[in-house]
Amino acid sequence: MITAESQEEALHLFRGHQGMLRTSQALALGIHPRTLYALHDAGLVERLARGLYRLTELPPLTEPDLVTVALRIPDGVICLISALAFHDLTTQIPHAVDVAVEQGKRGPRLDYPPIRVFWFSGNAWREGFTNYTIDEIPIRVTIPAKTIADSFKYRRKLGQDIALEALERYHQHPDFDVGELLHYARICRVETVIKPYLEMLL
Repeated sequence: MITAESQEEALHLFRGHQGMLRTSQALALGIHPRTLYALHDAGLVERLARGLYRLTELPPLTEPDLVTVALRIPDGVICLISALAFHDLTTQIPHAVDVAVEQGKRGPRLDYPPIRVFWFSGNAWREGFTNYTIDEIPIRVTIPAKTIADSFKYRRKLGQDIALEALERYHQHPDFDVGELLHYARICRVETVIKPYLEMLL
């Protein structure tokens, strides 16, 4: 039997974890599956994705897809078109969340939101991202210069026009740094590809 006390205790545990819990976390904290389902049925928690719940009393998420991916794929890095959109370096509207994972790792699977997985290795994986905080959740995103280099590396998959537009917008960006861009272009092995376009802007 699910009691009001067990539900209130579960809600208290949610609040102690920024209002969000994965099912595995909830079980580890002692929340019975039936209590979790009862909270959902009562409209007290919402299901963001399979195995991820959030208190409905909280303000709406500003970036629900990015937050969900960050929580479900904690080792992943938001990249490419999703990172371009995050840094306002594209007019494209992402139809899926682009996420980088380390080469050799098993590809993550989510029922929602849709994701596109890219495998990075070596310095292309180790460098060029930082943590941002969205809705009180830390999210790893490639920095602008690395995102541009990645866009040229994957230009055949994304489209050359997207990479060129991103470069032009990056040129106007407050974080524009030629040296940094060329550093990541070398890591991504696209320095000779980017240089002619960069020289036209400078």
